This record gives sequence, structure tokens and C-alpha cells, in this order.
Amino acid sequence: METRTYRSGQFARKASVSVRTLRYYDRVGLLHPSCSTEAGYRLYTDADLPRLQQILALKFLGFSLDEIGYCLQIGPTSLQETLAQQKAMMQEKRTQLDTVIQALEETEQLLHGRTANWDAIIHVIQVIQMQQSNDWRNKYFTDEQLQQMEELSKQSYTEEQRQQLAEWGKNWSEADQQVATQQWNEIFAELKHLVASGEDPTGAAAQAFAQRWRAQIEKFTRGDAGITQGLGNMYQSLKKMPNEQRPFQYPYTPEEETFLHAALAHTQNP
Repeated sequence: METRTYRSGQFARKASVSVRTLRYYDRVGLLHPSCSTEAGYRLYTDADLPRLQQILALKFLGFSLDEIGYCLQIGPTSLQETLAQQKAMMQEKRTQLDTVIQALEETEQLLHGRTANWDAIIHVIQVIQMQQSNDWRNKYFTDEQLQQMEELSKQSYTEEQRQQLAEWGKNWSEADQQVATQQWNEIFAELKHLVASGEDPTGAAAQAFAQRWRAQIEKFTRGDAGITQGLGNMYQSLKKMPNEQRPFQYPYTPEEETFLHAALAHTQNP
């Protein structure tokens, strides 16, 4: 019996996933196409479907891509132990949610009884903020994007620098991110305006812009030279990635990047 083959788009529709998801699973080594045509088209078969379903099931259960790869290697016997560990993690998360609910209920009772116990109210705020700080990134990024950003981070920073960034980010909230995003959007818009207007990178307007750009970078790096270099490494790696594989878009056109580098270089060597 002849094996039926599917191009990426056909297989994606059959499995109810996106082509980008298939390409991503291929790139990280979870699911490779079974074969390819002489013209270079990548082909899947019906035999690839069970493995994809296993990947999607484990992802639904909350496993990271590294954990999924491990589970696929160890087979169903050892998988039982891994599932038990995942269950324990989910139970811990449920316990955390129960803590939030209990704190809310206690505060409701205090307010209903007109008892001004501000310590309890502050406690519930702290508990909810702790939960929100862990969850808000999932509103803006898919699991794939978060994994891609994690890989970029590992490539760009030393482990010590990554630990430092994690420490700085402990109290970074969704509101902080929204403010930072707005500030960077304003900077990118100003850069586009300067380039479109034909401004001189060494001129007063461009130099004022370069100072604001440096100040914004230092808010993130806190003046740490190693982390500043790592940030530059990360954006260079991002620039080299195909558009469809980037977790977020490279922020500059070639003309804007050339202008920015020229303006920054002049602030260093006026």
C-alpha cells in the first residue's frame, strides 16, 4: 500500500495546527518531515500524525518543549513518572489559586463587617500581584514565542547575566511593560521621522535623539556593560533570523539602523 504524503500546509490543516507551528517543531527537533521531494518540498505522512498529537497533548498539559522532547524519548513507561511530576506542579498551582481565593474571601468578610484590618487587605493585594506577575506575559506571547525568546537569551547572555536579569525582573509588572512599550514606540516613531525628514545624524536633533535612546537602554541594562553587550548580541541574532521565525519583529529598517549607528557613533566621538 502506497504511503500518503502531505505538504506542510496540507498536514497542518489535517492536524488543525498552523504551518508556523510545524516549522517550529521541526526546527527545535520535535517533529521532522518524513521526507522531501526532489524540488525540496517537505513532506509529512500519516505516520507523523501520532507524534504530533503526542506533542500537542503534552503541551496542553503544560510541559515545556524541552520536557516534551524528553518525554518522547523515554517512552510510555517512564512517562508515567513524568506525568506524576506534572500533576504535582498543577496541584501546587491550584494551591496558590486557593490561597488567592481564601485571601479574597477573608477580605470580603472584613469589609462586610466594617473591620478596618488593613494588614489583611494589603496581604490580598500582595498575593494577587504575585500571581499576576507570573501570568501576564502569556497574554502577549505564545508558548512558541516565549520559548524562542528564552533560546535567544541563552545565546546572548552568560548564565550569571541571566540570573541578574531574572532578579531585576521579579517585580516587573504588566503596567511596567506597558509603559516601557509606549516609550520605545515613541522612540521608534521619532527615529522614523528623523530618517524620513533627511536629518543629519550628527545634527542637533539626531544627537538629542541618540541621548534619549541611550537613556532608554540604560533603564533596562542599568549601565551594566556586559548586559548591554548581551542585549546587542540578542538583537543581532534576531536580525539574522527569518521573519517567520522571530518571536518579535526587528525594530529597524536598514536605513533607520544605519542612521542610528551613525548618530550613536557621533555622540561617542563628536
